[in-house]
Amino acid sequence: MPKQPDFENTFKQLKEILKPYESKLVVSVDTASHYSLDTPHVLKGDHRIFFGGIKIGKNYVSYHLMPVYAIAEVRDAISPELKKRMQGKACFNFKEPDEKLFKELSRLTKVGFRKFTAKDFLSQVLRSRTERATDL
Repeated sequence: MPKQPDFENTFKQLKEILKPYESKLVVSVDTASHYSLDTPHVLKGDHRIFFGGIKIGKNYVSYHLMPVYAIAEVRDAISPELKKRMQGKACFNFKEPDEKLFKELSRLTKVGFRKFTAKDFLSQVLRSRTERATDL
C-alpha cells in the first residue's frame, strides 16, 4: 500500500518557519489549511504586498515566498535539491516534512525577509509601481 502524504504535519512545520515574522508582517489568512503574511505597506486599492504563505492543496502543501521571485540573491541561493521542489517562480511543493529542505527554507525566508522588507527595497518597488501606473 502506498504511503499517505502527511499534509497536516507538513503544513504545521512550514507554518513554524513563517510564524516568527508575524510581529513585523500582517497575517492576512490563518486557517487550518491556509496561512498567509503580507507586508504592512498598503498599495493603491488597499492591497498589501504579499510576503509568503502556505496552503494545503489537493496533491501538495505549497510554500510561497515572494522574496525568491523578487530578489535574485535569494533565488540564486536555492540548492538543487530545493529547486526540484519549485513550481513556478516562488512556490515549493511538499507531500511530507523534509527536515533538511525546511532548514534551507528557513534560512531563505530569514534572508528574504531582511531584504524584502528593507526600506530601500520597498521604496524601489513602490516607486516602480507608481512609474508604471503613470505610463499607462
